[in-house]
Amino acid sequence: MQIGSKIKRLRLQSGLTQEELGERTDLSKGYISQLERDLNSPSIETLFSLLEVLGTTPKDFFDETKKSDPVVYSPEDQTTYINDELHYKIRWLIPRSNENEMEPVHITFSYKGELKQFAPSLSETFIYVLTGKVEIEIGTRIYTASEGDAVYYSAEDQHRISNAHNGNSELLLVATESYL
Repeated sequence: MQIGSKIKRLRLQSGLTQEELGERTDLSKGYISQLERDLNSPSIETLFSLLEVLGTTPKDFFDETKKSDPVVYSPEDQTTYINDELHYKIRWLIPRSNENEMEPVHITFSYKGELKQFAPSLSETFIYVLTGKVEIEIGTRIYTASEGDAVYYSAEDQHRISNAHNGNSELLLVATESYL
């Protein structure tokens, strides 16, 4: 078992730097770094202290029988929602993606389709336009992206995405927090 890589993964999931983890456990940043690279081994007391700060138990930490999430998801795993009023269809590509760091969705707009206006957030958003043309409104600025264009923005202002094409438009959207 690679204790160091598991500690590092838990630290990153907790959003802590090596220095922050060290401060919370009275360990140095250098010691945390060595631990994560498996250059030294913690005492039982130190390991239990680290696990407590990282929000897990020794049983969960050492449990090798946990089922890992799938890597490949088929269309049967995906969920689709159709909004006839606003003329769009969203397909969530990964089940429970709203629990993850990223939320990838496939969006199809019909003529005059649009998503609701979203409030400012800490989200970062990536869009790849598969077909057609879309308009991205961020605060008071408006951008147009056509087939093959990529878009990336911080959602610090209110924002909206709509179809800017006479027919259907499709896009792949990945946001870093619950977005839709």
